[in-house]
Amino acid sequence: MKSIIYSKTGGTEVLSLAERPTPECGVGEVRVRMQVSGVNPTDWKSRRGSASGEPTAFSIMVPNQDGSGIIDAVGIGVQGLRIGQRVWIWEAAYHRAEGSAQEFVVLPERQAVPLPDHASFDLGASLGIPALTAHRCLTVAQGRSGRLQPRALDGVNVLVIGGAGAVGNAAIQLAKWSGARVVTTVSSSLKAELARSAGADCVINYQTEDVPAAIRRFDEHGIDLLVEVAPAHNCDTYPAILAPDATVSIYAFGGGEYFNLPIQSHFDTNTRFQFVLVYTVNREAKDAAVADISAAVADRAFNVGKEHGLPLHRFPLEQTADAHVAVESGAVGKVLIDVL
Repeated sequence: MKSIIYSKTGGTEVLSLAERPTPECGVGEVRVRMQVSGVNPTDWKSRRGSASGEPTAFSIMVPNQDGSGIIDAVGIGVQGLRIGQRVWIWEAAYHRAEGSAQEFVVLPERQAVPLPDHASFDLGASLGIPALTAHRCLTVAQGRSGRLQPRALDGVNVLVIGGAGAVGNAAIQLAKWSGARVVTTVSSSLKAELARSAGADCVINYQTEDVPAAIRRFDEHGIDLLVEVAPAHNCDTYPAILAPDATVSIYAFGGGEYFNLPIQSHFDTNTRFQFVLVYTVNREAKDAAVADISAAVADRAFNVGKEHGLPLHRFPLEQTADAHVAVESGAVGKVLIDVL
């Protein structure tokens, strides 16, 4: 089978195309014939590591966590999946050598999720890390069930920072499916158009508009749940935009590793801050997220493509390095690799 491999950390020059034996299933595992591999920021960050030229955790590694394909073999003990079933996969390369940038990948049954016939392989490869992250950000508020479904967020004002990104797009779509009123911030007219296509009720260009004033015009109550990608840049606005008992879900630290908060104002509103790293989220919460995301896909409430706010950028497997460069360079939308 064809695989993209690397054996030391560094830039895209460490990636190469190799012919390798097709893997066999172990107990409780399935083998997926990959159709599309999705690329996330953590994929190129893992490849780069903390410094160039360091040995990788395994002698040979295949990049990329997410993807979609068709099950072509099942191991002993597999009960919920069958040969020929369409699936989306998640965290293929987390603590494992074999990511999704190859023709076949073997992984635990739990990490291969049925994909409805109406859902494209492009959608399946775009779920994984972005959708799991968005789900966690939307379900950590105190008093919530930890689940998303229609009406679960009725009456909740959600602010998604960076609504044109992959996580932001997923957060908008999942929040709208769950009944929330969604505000989002963007940095350009193009991104504003994408955020509206995703379903946002209020789109604010933070480069040209007063964000707190625009939020208060939308609803004087303020924001109940904030999905945050850049707290160091935005924390000064929190006292002016957050409603009582609000939750700030922080899943990235774009633009700074530290931020300062005014203590008294957050005492007054009983603000809750929750940090989110999807890879280390507990098993129960992650299984719930997989189930809820699957339900949204089944309801046709989660989609990809420019018309849904997430343009797709395609590369063949042989150009995986270019796909990584696109994500690292901040491509607007979702970067996908056509494996077959």
